[in-house]
Amino acid sequence: MQQYSYTSGKNSTDSAMIIDAMDILYSDNVDGFCIISSDSDFTRLAIRLRESGKLVIGMGEKKTPMPFISACDKFVYVEILGNKDAESVVEEPHPGKKREKKSESSIKTIDKKLIALIASSVSDLANEEGWAFLGDIGNLILKKQRDFDPRNYGFKKLAPLIKSIGKFEADERLSDKEKNKLVFIRLKP
Repeated sequence: MQQYSYTSGKNSTDSAMIIDAMDILYSDNVDGFCIISSDSDFTRLAIRLRESGKLVIGMGEKKTPMPFISACDKFVYVEILGNKDAESVVEEPHPGKKREKKSESSIKTIDKKLIALIASSVSDLANEEGWAFLGDIGNLILKKQRDFDPRNYGFKKLAPLIKSIGKFEADERLSDKEKNKLVFIRLKP
């Protein structure tokens, strides 16, 4: 879309995109929006789209302000896209079982805040024995922290990230259909 600068210091492209997004919203032909920007000017747009029941996925650089990230249903940092190094395979600790390691291209580090987030999510969902289904854990973490993605920490998936921390144990169980493995996580006793 070509936008001409009629005045200096104003961003006419942002305004045009917001108007177009509202036109699309009112056409009611879409289920969701993806806003690719690191600009907090789109925070109110994301909130408005979500108020209308639309899925809003945000994408931007690591410098993106937290209000915009929080206004989206999910936020993905562009720095992690196309990262083929994530979750490199290293030696086999047990015959036939490969272990993953953290990639060198992560944009965040595993810290006490992340460990507390995972631990509280496991505790919130745990059954009587302390086990929680990994899929439910991932969904809850994403609700608590919109920009959470294992790729931020150098892992392609959540299970290897959690296993790398060492404070959790994992149990893989066959599903009722016995084709898929279900992963359950709990805090180590």
